[in-house]
Amino acid sequence: MDKILIIEDDELIAELERDYLLAEGLEADIVINGRKGLEQFEKENYAAVILDLMLPGRSGFEICRDIRRKSDVPILFVTARKEDIDKIRELGLGADDYVIKPFSPVELVARVKAHIQIHRSLKPDKEEKILTIGDLEIFPDSYQVYKNKKRIDLTAREFALLLFFARNPHIAFTRERLFDRIWGMEAIGELATVTVCVNKLRDKIEDDPANPKLIQTVWGVGYRFGG
Repeated sequence: MDKILIIEDDELIAELERDYLLAEGLEADIVINGRKGLEQFEKENYAAVILDLMLPGRSGFEICRDIRRKSDVPILFVTARKEDIDKIRELGLGADDYVIKPFSPVELVARVKAHIQIHRSLKPDKEEKILTIGDLEIFPDSYQVYKNKKRIDLTAREFALLLFFARNPHIAFTRERLFDRIWGMEAIGELATVTVCVNKLRDKIEDDPANPKLIQTVWGVGYRFGG
């Protein structure tokens, strides 16, 4: 059974999250202190981390950064302030998702399960060759991307989208097809999510994001990977 680490100083919220995860067949550990939460992460193999931002001992920002230095486990932020989302994006911490309090526990669990599925789909059992597109190198097994030998930090969604594009070059995909393939048929969201993810990915891998050469827009259809 997959186990989730919940680092949240509001015990009522943490217990609510745990109850809903248990109802969906997922175990969960709760830690209410940031420093102890990071120590707990080191002790077990967690399938995902639900991380509050404002924590005693160590902030969620610091915890996320430390986890990302050694693991690509899905990380979902929980915050009470919308302005925190902009800070998460600006810092480029590598978080996979976020929810704003008050939130729907059902939606949170659905997102956790979706990210676990994506994470596993990118970890094939057999060794896979490196995908090289120009100065871009994609390592499917180690979940890493390099451009001009410099590592690029991507979220799980961004990596999944890039990997899908790289494995299917020169094919035009609609936003609907990309949403179903990357986010899943049961995902909660809108097609605009695809556009946002494509733009973020372009910012990270294109020489000139305003004039993309790799992820090309096919007007009236969607997107094509032209590397």
